[in-house]
Amino acid sequence: MKLILILALCATAYAASVDGIPVHYTAAGKGPNTVILVHGWTCDSTVWGQQIPALAKLYRVLAIDLPGHGQSGSPNDGKLTMELFARAIEAIRAEDHADNLVLVGHSMGTPVVIQYARLYPQHTRALVFVDGAFAMSASRLSSPPDPKQYEGEQGRERRDKMIHSMFSSATTPEMQARILKMMLDTSDATAGSAMLAMYDPSIWKHDTSTIPILGLYAEHSPAYDRSEAARFPHFEYHEIPGTGHFLMMEKPQEFNRLLLGFLANTFAPTASH
Repeated sequence: MKLILILALCATAYAASVDGIPVHYTAAGKGPNTVILVHGWTCDSTVWGQQIPALAKLYRVLAIDLPGHGQSGSPNDGKLTMELFARAIEAIRAEDHADNLVLVGHSMGTPVVIQYARLYPQHTRALVFVDGAFAMSASRLSSPPDPKQYEGEQGRERRDKMIHSMFSSATTPEMQARILKMMLDTSDATAGSAMLAMYDPSIWKHDTSTIPILGLYAEHSPAYDRSEAARFPHFEYHEIPGTGHFLMMEKPQEFNRLLLGFLANTFAPTASH
């Protein structure tokens, strides 16, 4: 509750639209350089409550609720895709008249920001992966999940177990309760469709990128693939000890220090575009 109050005090809520779907986002700070914060699966923009005030002192900061999540609407057919998510980000960028972007993607937000950079390279200055996968094996892609497994009481129990596996000793009981409520309040339809969207083979292209990329990962995170990181020649990797999947909430000071350092270098006048 405290984090939500902090977020409300420092950011203003807005709405954009993609395919007729209302897309909720908050904005704070000002300036020519913009940071866009993208949450993960069944989460929402409030996960960035400890980052927005720190970032807004130096940059324009936009935090999105992806379609189907938080206060944003859902497509009529219920189908969520990485392309739709990327176009939702573009809708808020255009609505805010922002450019020169660094996109920060937590968990599912990592493939989302990668897809955005593919579709809109002219607006993308750099990317930040926050405990998110940037590669998926062919064997996993060949066995996509059944969205129905996230429906009903059994689906809720499955999601509850999955969420608990993301916690660490640094995830306080207050954080756990807040994260569980946020993720379990997200609809069954969104949980299933968004999970399926992550198994779309077309988004796992093994392509390369020469833009700066920061990777902030939990201790011994299974999401980080060292061999695949070689695709990105300007990849800066940091593992934050003693953290779980929600490292930006668990150790915000260390997280913010690393992120702000990367942003300062990226937005420096001598940094290459």
